[in-house]
Formats: sequence, C-alpha cells, structure tokens
Amino acid sequence: MTSYCSLIYLLIFLPAVILIYSVAGKKFRPYVLLAAGAYFFWNFSGKLLVYLAISILLMHHYGLWISLIRGDCSEQVSKAEKSDRKAIKARYKQKEKRLTTAAVLLHLGILVLLKYSDFIGLNINRIFYHCGSDMRVTLPGFVMPLGISFYTMQALSYIFDVYRGTLRPDRNLGRLALYMSFFPQLMEGPISRYSETAEKLWSGESVTYKNLTYGMQRIAYGMMKKIVVADRLNVMVGHLFNHYQIYSGGYSALAAICYTIQLYMEFSGTMDIVIGSGEIFGVKLPENFRQPFASRTISEFWTRWHITLGAWFRDYVFYPVSMSAPMKKLTVKGRKKLGNHFGPLLSGSAALFLVWLFNGLWHGAAWHYIFFGLYHFAFILTGNIIEPYVLGGCAKLKINRNSLPYRGMQIVRTVIIVIIGELFFRADGLKNGIAMFRRMVTDFSFDFIKTGGMYTVGMEKHDYLIIAVTVMIVALIGLLHERGVKIRDFAAKRNIVIRWALYLGLIMYTVIFGAYGLGYIPVDPIYAQF
Repeated sequence: MTSYCSLIYLLIFLPAVILIYSVAGKKFRPYVLLAAGAYFFWNFSGKLLVYLAISILLMHHYGLWISLIRGDCSEQVSKAEKSDRKAIKARYKQKEKRLTTAAVLLHLGILVLLKYSDFIGLNINRIFYHCGSDMRVTLPGFVMPLGISFYTMQALSYIFDVYRGTLRPDRNLGRLALYMSFFPQLMEGPISRYSETAEKLWSGESVTYKNLTYGMQRIAYGMMKKIVVADRLNVMVGHLFNHYQIYSGGYSALAAICYTIQLYMEFSGTMDIVIGSGEIFGVKLPENFRQPFASRTISEFWTRWHITLGAWFRDYVFYPVSMSAPMKKLTVKGRKKLGNHFGPLLSGSAALFLVWLFNGLWHGAAWHYIFFGLYHFAFILTGNIIEPYVLGGCAKLKINRNSLPYRGMQIVRTVIIVIIGELFFRADGLKNGIAMFRRMVTDFSFDFIKTGGMYTVGMEKHDYLIIAVTVMIVALIGLLHERGVKIRDFAAKRNIVIRWALYLGLIMYTVIFGAYGLGYIPVDPIYAQF
C-alpha cells in the first residue's frame, strides 16, 4: 500500500475494512477502525507507531490531570471564604497553565526533534563556518513517522481547547486514539478538531447505501484528478525543475504553471478520496478546498486552499497573539498615532508574520519553505495596507468592484501570484527557485510553443489535450459548486439509468485517460511529506 490512490488501498484494504466494520456489532465497530488505523500507520512507518501512541497517551493523561486540577479547585473554592476564592482560582489556573505548557512543549519537542534537527544543525554549522570557527554540531538523523505534522496539530488543538474550556477532557482512551488515528486522514489530513469527528467516529454507525455510494463517488472523482492530471504532469514537472539550467525562462513559467495544477489535482484529489472514505463510515471530515482559484485576493485564497491548516493557525496562533495583552496595548497606542486603519495593523501584522513563518516551517525544514511562507505574508500585508487607497481610488474613478472585468482582473492577478509562489515551493532549494524566477524575468519567450519544444519534455500533444479537458471539467464542477449547485445531489435525483451512466462514465474516463504504464511515474503523495 503506497497511498490512498493505490489499488491495494482501493480494492483490498478499504473494502476489507468496510466488510469487517459492517459485520461487527455496533459496539465493536470503533475498534475495527482503531485496528485499521494502527495497521495503516504500521504499514508505512513500522515501529515509528510508538510516536503516535506517545502523543495519544500524553493527550489522555493531560485531560485526566486537568480534570483532577479543576475538581480540586472546585472543592477548595466551595470550602473557602468568599474573599479567598479569587486567589484560589488564580492558583489553580497557574497549575493548568504550567501543565498545558508542558503538554504543548512535549508535542512540539518531538516534532522539532524528528523534523527539524537536521535543518537546525546544518544552519548552526553554517554560522560557525562563516564566523571562521572549526566547531561543528553533529545531530543524529531521525526518520519521521507518517503524518506527524498533521496528528501533532490535531493533538495540540485538543490540548488548547481543553485548556480554554471549550472542550471537556475525554476519559475514553479509545475515543481519543481513534480521533488521532482514523486511517483516511492519517497521511495528508485534513486537520480535524476533536469536536468535529470524535463522537461520530466512536458511534459505530452502520454503512448505509447513501453513504457508500456518495463516498465512492467522491473517491472516483479524486482518482480522476490524481491519475488523469497529477500523474500525467509528474514526469514533465520533475524534468523541468531538475534541469531548468538548460531551458529558457518560458519553460520555467511552464513548469510553475504545471506544478500548480499538479499540486492542486494531487492534493485536492487525495482529499476527495479521504473525505469519501470517511463518508462511507458516516463520518463528515472537514473540507480542505473550496474553489481556491476563484479567489480575488491572496488572503481569500488561503481561506479556500488547505482550509483546515489556515483555520488552525488562525485559531491557535493569530487570535491568541493578536489578542494578547501586549498586542492590545500596541493597538491602543497605534490607533492614537496612526489612526483606526493603520493602528490595528501593527499587532495584526506581528501575529500574521508568525502565522506565515510557522506556515512555511510546517511545510518543511528548508529555507525555500520559509521564503514561501513569508512571500505570502508580504502580499497579504501589502493588501491590508493599501486596501483603503484601493477603495478610495475605485470610488473616485467610479469603478464597480463587483463587475465581471474587475473581478476577473483580481482573479488573474491572484493566480499569477500563487503560481510564482509555487515555483519557489517546488524548487530544489531557495537558490534554484531564485534562479528559475530570474530566468522567467530576463529570458522569457514562447519559442517552445512555436518550435514544439513543449512536446519534448515528457508530454505529447494528446497529454496536453487530456489535461486541458480534465481541468475544464473540474473548473466547471467548481463553478457550479460556487453557485450552490451540488452535483452529487443532482445526480442522485436522476433515474437509475442516467445516474449509473454518470458514475460509470467517470470511472471509464479515468480508466481510459489515466496516466499509467510505460513512461509514467505516479506522483507520490505530495503533502504526506509535511
């Protein structure tokens, strides 16, 4: 089993889990999913399953300890004089804060040790080298377990929500373990909250005909995106990024455009398979994409792309930092000196900087990922700064910001910014990303179209045609979704002949036009490495 798109997952593992789950009694169904998650994780990471187990146990004991502290606090407060109750609550709140800090640092410590130790050691050695020192730091290499960034963020969201009091600690170790190890979302997310999925996962609902058919529809749609488009682009994208030095800037632009398409089709396609798999068991996993290329600004784009990651950083980094006491004081001072628009931007920008710094680091331990994060920070911050001037200019020029030409211009601008960002994201290091971007600016041409050079880098004419048609199909479905039209509900209301003709048509399209066989290399799950 190599990914959610593998035949072993689709034709053996998933059907076997569905069968065993359906045969098992309601009481035992959660344990079937637990066993499936453990096997899935073991299949990819072997003994590294211990890291997931440690995280689950830490969460469970944290919840038990918090419950104990709060119980003791309530007992002490009920016995104390009214004048002493505030001090008692403050003392116990400090205990909660210290315990929460320890739980967070333990999770982050494991993540940093496994994912970032090589990067940290490399940069320390570079500093020593540039300072003329012979000192060197040698850190042991670690192998990362499957999906560590994803399940760590789920664990931290549970810890934060329990600390804030928006979630009651769960004493059920099995339910916590299933929330953390539900096999469809182990590899690439989405990052769910405990309140979204835990109870539903543990309820052991039956597999219904509707859930089964709707789940399989979503899986088939994701397979089309992944196999027909993402896999077909893989050879060409890899070749152009690895050998950009021998090509003009036009090829770098082609590589960036095609990689952006590949990334979207692979990641959103995998999310379709993941969400469809969950739907079969009656579990509604959070959506991770909502027509991102219909965005008018970069800020809007990141509310539509990898939605659960953006929401996590918003709730657990941006809001806590921007609403902290020092930032509130900064906002008050800023309003007095800079006005109501620019004053709040000071604290907001500091929080936004941290969000995008962490966003870049979350994607990988390399400088081009950090640059990728700060690249988007710069554009979002610029948009926030100039917004009142844009509004004023449009009002003076009597430009309707909701008109089709204006919206179209905004969308095209946003797509271009995104594509350039993905160039740096995909490049093999920041240095190569800068070199490719420089070629795009200084040596750009469309000669590869006239000379047919675009057909010599891993794809032929029919490949481009198949990709164009499939992208248009996905774009049309996205446009309908944007307008509130639910394709699956529409299909479900048709008679059985039309309905199954649509289902089989989707499957046959993928079978006929999918990229496999000699010359094609399936793209590995891109976000699984993060």
